[in-house]
Amino acid sequence: MEPIYLDWAASSWPKPPAVTQAMVHFLEGNGANPGRGGHRQAMEASRALYGCRLELARLLGVARPTDIALLSGATEALNLALKGFLKPGDHVITTELEHNSVRRPLEWLKEHGGIELTYIPAGHHGKLELTRLAEAFKLNTALVACSHASNLLGSVLPIADIAALCRRRGVRLLVDAAQTAGSFSIDVEAMGIDMLAFPGHKGLLGPQGTGGLYLAPDLELEPLLQGGTGSNSEEIRQPSVRPERYEAGTRNTPGAVGLREGVRHVRETTTEAVRRHEQALVDRLHAGLLELPGVRCLGPAPGEERAALVSFVLEGEDPAVTAFRLDREYGIAVRAGYHCSPLGHRTAGTEATGAVRASVGYATTAEQIDTLLAALHEMRQG
Repeated sequence: MEPIYLDWAASSWPKPPAVTQAMVHFLEGNGANPGRGGHRQAMEASRALYGCRLELARLLGVARPTDIALLSGATEALNLALKGFLKPGDHVITTELEHNSVRRPLEWLKEHGGIELTYIPAGHHGKLELTRLAEAFKLNTALVACSHASNLLGSVLPIADIAALCRRRGVRLLVDAAQTAGSFSIDVEAMGIDMLAFPGHKGLLGPQGTGGLYLAPDLELEPLLQGGTGSNSEEIRQPSVRPERYEAGTRNTPGAVGLREGVRHVRETTTEAVRRHEQALVDRLHAGLLELPGVRCLGPAPGEERAALVSFVLEGEDPAVTAFRLDREYGIAVRAGYHCSPLGHRTAGTEATGAVRASVGYATTAEQIDTLLAALHEMRQG
């Protein structure tokens, strides 16, 4: 039974062959620590990191590659952004669509860091009303932190419109691009994004343990970590120069090499082509699910914009059982549970059950979608 992987929202697979090949080639020929020596291998490792930054900058509309810190993923990036930017007394606006990677650091800062926090509710289908957001601003509002797209509902937030509201009030905007980087066109400057957190292992097609944070040139954060950077070693404090200020310790150089190739693949394919492919597949999946008896789909209505995922519930069956049966009986990998988004489940009315999520990527085919739908049909009949 040929495995069918429909869990791209959690991590992309298969990777483009160039990703694996580049990582193996680097590991076989270089084990040096970037920025920690002047010898040939160390310099080559440093160039590898810069090459990854450069590809990311080209993809995301970043003018200076050094404004991108290479980190372990979106979770570290969000923690750096939130804990490095916010001060006691600051007010933060976020939404009820957020992943725990946004919510938990904010709740920690509310408890331990003296910030105020407001959650903006979303409609049943995950649509955010800008009027509700506009009404939430206060004199001490310092930041709006939100996802570009919900990892549960698939709903897409109007980032440029949110940025315009922030700009008029002198408030900064942090965007979690976990579900959109690599498959949606993102230009941080054109869209008015001050900080962009992104994973490398999802739509950017790199390995796990990679990702980063874009930081606007006029912003400075308190580093999340202090330690060796390979530069300014005589100083007792963390250096102020970017990106070393935010990259204490040894970087994941083989991972950055793989991420560089993943981003190159996206750029060569173009995000527009990736988006068209994924949108056609989720439209096919959504329409097919709605034809099945006793199936409820979460998120935007058919024909409305959504990220490359559809979450659903089969009437009378625990989502964990659905996912287990799809895996064991049909070789189809999907995700079941709460998807680290409890407020999103409350929005959708599935906080008591969770949901099954099927998600697609550049290598997903229409035949795989049809196989999933046929399997679900058979399960409903049996």
